[in-house]
Amino acid sequence: MENSEHVIKLSDKDNVLVLTVNLNKEDSFKYNGIDYKIKKPIKLGDKIAAKDIYEGEKIIKFNMSIGSATQDIMAGEHVHLHNMKSDFIDSHTRES
Repeated sequence: MENSEHVIKLSDKDNVLVLTVNLNKEDSFKYNGIDYKIKKPIKLGDKIAAKDIYEGEKIIKFNMSIGSATQDIMAGEHVHLHNMKSDFIDSHTRES
């Protein structure tokens, strides 16, 4: 796994990168031979697409699916609830 001062890839099979710093609009960096340019501020710990992820494609973090893209997400774009949905189903119910 390659790391940079801006992101970390938690597993070789992940299609997202986790930010290790806050990034501002117009910030740019290179990771694994790919140039990334940030379009909107993104906070430390949030995810960006490591590659283009297409609508319906699984979001993979730490070699596990954490959800599906609800729209096309281009490399370097913020990946969060505005463009993905969780695929997890509650495994229990809570009674009042």
